Amino acid sequence: MKNNYKIIIFYVALIAVILIATATLFSNMQSDNLIYSDIINMFKSEQVKQFEVDENNVLTVLTHDNRTYSYKLRDFSLFYYDLGELILEQHEAGIIEAYNYPPAVEIPWWVSMLPYVVIITLMIVLWIYVMNQATGKGGKLNTFGKARAKLGSDEKKKVYFKDVAGEEEEKEELREVVEFLRDPQKFTRLGARIPRGILLVGPPGTGKTLLAKAVAGEAGVPFYSISGSDFVEMYVGVGAARVRDLFETAKKNPASIIFIDEIDAVGRHRGAGLGGGHDEREQTLNQLLVEMDGFGSNDGVIVLAATNRPDILDPALLRPGRFDRQITVGYPDVRGREEILKVHAREKPLEATVDLSKIAKTTVGFTGADLANLLNEAALLAARKNKSLIGMEDLEEAMLKVLVGPKKRSKVITDKEKKLTAYHEAGHAIVTRAVKPESPIHQISIIPTGRAGGYTLSLPQDDRNYMSKRDMEAEIVSLLGGRVAEKIVLGDISTGASNDIQRVTSIARNMVTRYGMSDSLGPVVYGSEHGQDEVFLGRDFSTIRNYSEETASKIDAEIRRIVDNAYAAAHKILEENKDKLHFIAAYLFKNEVMDQDQFNAVMEGDPTFEELEEMAAEKRRRSEEENQARAKRDEEERRRQEEERARREAEMHRSLESGMDAYARLSRKEDKSDKSDRDSDTQN
Repeated sequence: MKNNYKIIIFYVALIAVILIATATLFSNMQSDNLIYSDIINMFKSEQVKQFEVDENNVLTVLTHDNRTYSYKLRDFSLFYYDLGELILEQHEAGIIEAYNYPPAVEIPWWVSMLPYVVIITLMIVLWIYVMNQATGKGGKLNTFGKARAKLGSDEKKKVYFKDVAGEEEEKEELREVVEFLRDPQKFTRLGARIPRGILLVGPPGTGKTLLAKAVAGEAGVPFYSISGSDFVEMYVGVGAARVRDLFETAKKNPASIIFIDEIDAVGRHRGAGLGGGHDEREQTLNQLLVEMDGFGSNDGVIVLAATNRPDILDPALLRPGRFDRQITVGYPDVRGREEILKVHAREKPLEATVDLSKIAKTTVGFTGADLANLLNEAALLAARKNKSLIGMEDLEEAMLKVLVGPKKRSKVITDKEKKLTAYHEAGHAIVTRAVKPESPIHQISIIPTGRAGGYTLSLPQDDRNYMSKRDMEAEIVSLLGGRVAEKIVLGDISTGASNDIQRVTSIARNMVTRYGMSDSLGPVVYGSEHGQDEVFLGRDFSTIRNYSEETASKIDAEIRRIVDNAYAAAHKILEENKDKLHFIAAYLFKNEVMDQDQFNAVMEGDPTFEELEEMAAEKRRRSEEENQARAKRDEEERRRQEEERARREAEMHRSLESGMDAYARLSRKEDKSDKSDRDSDTQN
């Protein structure tokens, strides 16, 4: 609609410009390049001998030196007003010998006022129209205080608990809400009160919003969903008005659910950051607090909310009576990941050899959104290869794409950079194998990706909820393996390890200041009492440092000690495996990729390049044979299904013919019986 308005306005403006240009051109026709002031000067300088004005207001002038000029008058009344008396005087004096023009018409005053009346009337009509559009039904001014909540009513898009996998405990908590809405007497007869508010907390992509959608699908009551950012506008009081309108709408139903996504946008700790203590966001929060548990009643209205940052929410919002219950939606474990993969694979044709449990074991740390994206990428890769089914190799390739980004094989890199990357990644792999045996190397590559010039992919075998001091030190040693390899072999260092060093510094600083893992500084948290909150995201107006300069120096020294010890450990490991380092780097320089089996063969034996390449070729042959066998099985299964379908159709056809024959025999028998009855009646 907006585009149509723009097109109409454009064409109207274009036509107006054309008309104005045409009128201007026409008005200047036959004017001999004269302007109005030239005409005035001719009369005042007594050059005019004769002149005539025709019915088209074209002025023709004959001067005393027998020259003729033409000029198109735009307004004859103006011409007569300027020169009428002068013309009469010069005519009486004999200067103007003859003239001819139509008599001046006296214009009534109301005619001269008519254009102004029309313009003012149009402006009034336009103003009334705009105000009616703005303040009437659906008008923008009238909707400033209206909540933008969406009522979930689309049956085709509904989500149920069966569609949410890997979160059984969370679903059990929310089932109480659904049961209370369906059968409140079950709880109220025991004096129980259902939680008025439930806060879903967890990292991005873990399924908080999906759980809320499932509650909407299961509850069977009006479900209003809105984002926290939809409350706040630039106008003061709009957010509070929208909160009131939302709860008033919800209270019109006997029972309803309000879901506020990203509630941290409106529920931050009051008085935080910059902007004063009485800004629009705080007024909105105050109104939300009153609606959830104030003097008014909101029985039957249950508030669900989701956030990634529960630490910055106002304490008044989290107290019992408002958000009574907090449900943490964390990363799924291996069983949860497998269930999530099964849910997202329902509509995707998978090959028979696809093992989702294996994918679940190698995707530690993936959220539900990550797993959905992985399956989608695998489907895209299979479609790109013109395959009818998604295979295991597609899933593994998609997993690498999600983890490290797409490969950039067309990117041109010099041999010097290629050699540097090969040694860097080889150093990572060797050190990681030595200090993190629980995370075997999955693949090493020096092919540039979307995020780096190469990668060493190690995948943990088990889920971990905690990291010990030894685990964190091993992680630092592993990250420094690339930098140390550059220094040992090439005698120089590069910027390729910048991200590794950044992560090393962050881990070491957290060990000292957050986790109390320093023997010299003890189990003390150094820094803001709220952890690592920033001023604009947390509670404080500025960053607070609760330790002295002397302690700061000790912290820096302790961080440096941890990093130096890790550097020395990585250096020792690579010195002891320098021959393996050279071999792996040389193989990567030639072949660009080394898989898990090849890497283990190098570290456990002394293979040649040819043997490693034969391993890769054998793996490809096995994969091709499996694909061919799979294709053969699929073809046989397809033929079997077609034969079974044909057999069933033939049986159905025979059954139909048999039924028709039986019906025909029965009909003939009934006809004979009717005939005999009629004959008997005739004899009687």
